[in-house]
Amino acid sequence: MELWYWPDLPGRGEFIRLYCEASEIEYTDMAREQSADALVEHMHELQGRRPFAPPYIVDDEVVLGQTPLILQYLSDKHGLGSGEMDVDLQLFQLQMDIADFVEEVHSVHHPIAHDLFYSDQMDAAFEKAAYFRAQRIPKYLIHFDNAIASSGGPFTLGQQWTHVDTSLFQLMEGLDYAFPNYMKAMQGSWPHLEGVQGIVPDIEPLAEYLASERRIEFNEDGIFRHYEELDDQ
Repeated sequence: MELWYWPDLPGRGEFIRLYCEASEIEYTDMAREQSADALVEHMHELQGRRPFAPPYIVDDEVVLGQTPLILQYLSDKHGLGSGEMDVDLQLFQLQMDIADFVEEVHSVHHPIAHDLFYSDQMDAAFEKAAYFRAQRIPKYLIHFDNAIASSGGPFTLGQQWTHVDTSLFQLMEGLDYAFPNYMKAMQGSWPHLEGVQGIVPDIEPLAEYLASERRIEFNEDGIFRHYEELDDQ
């Protein structure tokens, strides 16, 4: 399986990497093997109903974009879901909620336009960040925390971890990086989520990946960015 995503960003591609690493699904991170230019060229070469943007995968004849859909596809293909359609659809729903939240995270530092530099929209970002910390972070994290609690824990499927749990781990790690003051002040508010964040790295194949150089660190070019003025407490 080929994974196509920007080579220097954790971004949305990292949600797929984490799940593949934890599940020991073999993949080639194509743009990291080749280049960002190779990704752009490959996108232009795709025919038919091609993905709108990276990340996307090429798995034999399957070409698929959108992170939640990719994760659900991989879960189904490798028999890593619950085996019950209604439950797996609920997991897919949670994955789409995560995707919505990730987009809101990005819009904090780019509230006006994606194509503008952060420096061109700092005032708007400062206002957006205050609202995001006060309203949006707790609303989403309470939602995810309740989902884990209702399963009996420690994962969203009880004793079995899924793509939702590896994604929630990445989400919490990203928030800790972007809003360290806020997240430290709110520690203990989402105990089940914090529990997932603590135990997902213990998944043996994933632990090896997290300790390796292949794990891309959060940076100010990705979705989760730390600007001190946006983390004001």
